[in-house]
Amino acid sequence: MQCSPNEHAREVSGMFSRIARWYDFLNHLLSGGMDFYWRQQLVKATVPGKTGLMLDLAAGTMDVSLEIVRRYPQTKVAALDYCRPMLTTGRKKLTKGRDRRIFPVHADGRTLPLPDNSVDCATISFGIRNIIPREQAFKELNRVLVPGGRLCILEFGTGKHPVWKGFYNLYLKKILPAIGKVFSGDAGAYQYLADTIMAFPTASELSAEMVHAGFDRVYYKPMTSGIVYLHVAQKKAE
Repeated sequence: MQCSPNEHAREVSGMFSRIARWYDFLNHLLSGGMDFYWRQQLVKATVPGKTGLMLDLAAGTMDVSLEIVRRYPQTKVAALDYCRPMLTTGRKKLTKGRDRRIFPVHADGRTLPLPDNSVDCATISFGIRNIIPREQAFKELNRVLVPGGRLCILEFGTGKHPVWKGFYNLYLKKILPAIGKVFSGDAGAYQYLADTIMAFPTASELSAEMVHAGFDRVYYKPMTSGIVYLHVAQKKAE
């Protein structure tokens, strides 16, 4: 029987809690270092505004938040994540005054603890897969963005389309869980990653979901042969 959205959220949070201390290392290893480039492209698509506040949802260990304040030194970031240990791990990076720019908060992406029209821009990096139902997160993101505010999403492409003549699919199913188990001792977490990538909607399907949630000017671009996609949308201007 499929678990409820709340049960799913707790299970995913528990899984990330178990691998929090290995998360950054394995991100770099399993992506071949491409995660640095992907994050830079995500933040490059963001647009600061009058509120001076950006939202980094599913902030994890806060690498995207750090990239935002590096690129926009005057901007503050609300770094929200449902997994408290991930934020705790990331807090170690908030040195040299970064703790005055980045504010980690334990929060649920389906009920954001932010007022309407309160953030200029929102990012979510490899996190939208983990929130169900996605439409609830999209509606909340739309609510907290200022009119004309931008939503930038970094997410794996669907595993339904073979990449590199099917090698990537083999990597997802066999190699990734094995490497994850060797270092973190938790093969299940990386099997979950592979399974959710394989089941994820296509880029055009995800764009349609964003339009349905009230966004416009939706577009996407593939990176690294379509392994990862950058999705960008805008809240309708009043």
